[in-house]
Amino acid sequence: MNIYEEIVALQREGRRGAVATIVNARGSIPSFKSAKMLVRDDGSIAGTIGGGCVEAEVWRAARDVIANEKPCSLSFDLNQDPKYDTGLVCGGTLEIFIEPVLPSPLLYLFGAGHVALELFKAAKNAGFEVIVCDDREAYANAERFPGARALVALDFEEAFDKVFREPAPHESSYIVIATRGHRDDMRILRWAVQTQARYIGMVGSRRKAITVVRELVAEGLDPELFERLRSPVGLDIGAVTPEEIAVSILAELIAFRRHAEAALPHMSWAHRNRSGAAGAADENAESEPAPAKK
Repeated sequence: MNIYEEIVALQREGRRGAVATIVNARGSIPSFKSAKMLVRDDGSIAGTIGGGCVEAEVWRAARDVIANEKPCSLSFDLNQDPKYDTGLVCGGTLEIFIEPVLPSPLLYLFGAGHVALELFKAAKNAGFEVIVCDDREAYANAERFPGARALVALDFEEAFDKVFREPAPHESSYIVIATRGHRDDMRILRWAVQTQARYIGMVGSRRKAITVVRELVAEGLDPELFERLRSPVGLDIGAVTPEEIAVSILAELIAFRRHAEAALPHMSWAHRNRSGAAGAADENAESEPAPAKK
């Protein structure tokens, strides 16, 4: 089994895992230095670092690494600890490094106007793969968005049924809604909150976000589904131009991707209501002019 091929296959499926590697060994151990074991997000494994109690403990630690997406190191002394008396008192010591295996972050960008274009450029440079969806082929095309993972020029409802049903957004997916109208924003948000996406952001004013969410809740959607919604989208850095707004949105995407622990100046009305924060800007640009014709 080629463990590197297994890692690539896992990432292509949009799944997570952790790789445990013996990075240091002294004396007799049940495996060898550089031995690797992949622990997938469903608990299954590929490869081995020697089996027994050591491997079982590493497996448990790997599950934590998958959950928090942060690496860790473990040390084992096979001379002294009596819990390794089931055939693993080998007389040696070893250190094992466990690192997360994460799929490339995937950004679903709904809308292909000026803010979306600048966000696409910035997100690509930051390592995000980007899928662009707009109901206008004149906007969602390879000339405007070179290097996009996919370009979808369909009515949004049709895109949900034909393109985004399988595979659907997963826990490493991010959704930003930046269409030209409230009606389309609401249609996309209705779909987005019922996916597993890690992040959902919607461009627009605080008043718009409250109105849209109230309408969707009145339809019967669970209010808790909107806990992930960030609207106004992005961090409150006083952004005004499309380029600046794109930076503020990307900063928030990175904060979610990296599990930022510091308090952040969110503009989201829902987040501010929960945290009691005040003073953030109320609006993003709600509409965008058509690009100039060539």
